[in-house]
Amino acid sequence: MLRLKDRARGAAAGLTVVAGSMLLGACDVKQELLSPQQPTVISPSATANATAANALYVGALGRWKNSMNGNGGNTEALWNWEALFTDEVRSADTFSQRNDADQRNLQSNDGVMTPIYQNAQQARGRARDAINALLQFDTSPTGKQHVGEMYMVMGYIEMILSQAFCNGIPFGETVDNAPVYTQPLTDADGSKLAISRIDTALTYLTGSDDAAVKNAALIVKGRAQVDIGDFAGAAATVASVPTSFQYNFEYSQTTFDNEWWVMGASVKRYTVGDSVDVAGPILNAIPFARLKDPRVAVTDTKSTAEDNTTNFLRVDNWGRDDPTPPLSGIDARLIEAEAKLQTGDIAGMMTILNALRTAPQVLGIFKVPAMSPLPTPADKTSATDLFFREKALWQFQRGYRMDDLRRLVRQYGRTQDKVFPSGNFTRNGTPTGQFGTQVAFPVPDHEQNNPNFHGCIDTKA
Repeated sequence: MLRLKDRARGAAAGLTVVAGSMLLGACDVKQELLSPQQPTVISPSATANATAANALYVGALGRWKNSMNGNGGNTEALWNWEALFTDEVRSADTFSQRNDADQRNLQSNDGVMTPIYQNAQQARGRARDAINALLQFDTSPTGKQHVGEMYMVMGYIEMILSQAFCNGIPFGETVDNAPVYTQPLTDADGSKLAISRIDTALTYLTGSDDAAVKNAALIVKGRAQVDIGDFAGAAATVASVPTSFQYNFEYSQTTFDNEWWVMGASVKRYTVGDSVDVAGPILNAIPFARLKDPRVAVTDTKSTAEDNTTNFLRVDNWGRDDPTPPLSGIDARLIEAEAKLQTGDIAGMMTILNALRTAPQVLGIFKVPAMSPLPTPADKTSATDLFFREKALWQFQRGYRMDDLRRLVRQYGRTQDKVFPSGNFTRNGTPTGQFGTQVAFPVPDHEQNNPNFHGCIDTKA
């Protein structure tokens, strides 16, 4: 198991210039005391070495983690926003932006979504900065591995942005402190860009100590291949990844808390998604709250949430400092199972799904006990329903669900009203209106700083 530790604070401290003791006998005391003091300013020459390159690498890992699952500061990131938009969690908050995301009624100038998008793009840029520094200053085997990991991070971010946002995302970069604007890409082309990053990553991950990062990269590539419909290729890509493998985002009280704990147990802004609320049935939603499936641990607190109205149902998968895996060997097996589904090999799909169910599994430190096997569905439609239900339960709150709902529309020919949460919508405990029809996040207006960007190409799944 590979654990991504957030060492950014320590790394930054290592670069800080600390004033030493003053040798009073060898200087003009008056001039020394009155001269400008800048003990935390880092000169360019101080960053031109392998230590500084490693600090950029560590910082980029932290920025990536924070851009996916928040920074522990009561502000959500991309995973959290995707969960609101789908059926994983419901807003139990009075903030209009969270309710709009929950209702699938987002505006392109949304005040929460805009920094979510910016943070993900900036994290991608930090990975590029680290690559440039590592290539120049650290040619050791460790430096080479870190370059591969940074390319994996870039590929992951490009993949997940393409999974969540509308067609038309620009993936520009900053070169020599100047922005290089690119043309917007369709989501399919964004997935292909992610695949190319991973292929580059794999050229650096060839050593005997690189297996863990290589496994992570292979899962990212497999996910992007699934997004463009290359199911057989994706299954082949992830075949070597062990089911027990995990690449974890880690948390601690001295760095950042797990945002799922913050938005849930701590401030109660999110409650668990369900298939019914006070407005009646929520169509298409998995009843995560009432299902009592061991992969989604839920406690009914018998108390009200932040809006002082909604009954607060708490997710217990992740505690305050519990690791959470963006990439797991379980995800590799699910890619293989979907490849079986695509060829009509329902029995083969069930063999993989039941092998996962009938053995204990671990996600982060959350333990899933062995479960009973499921019977084989009678036809491909019911097999598809079962597969995506199992997938949603294994990958709960790990940044997968929105992509799966979009793919059910795009790749499986279903309409959005038969896939996404639909029907009557409840806002702040009161039935009001209907769920919207959006299937993707709009790229924020802020992106129009790029002269090539003029809004989404389209908002299709």
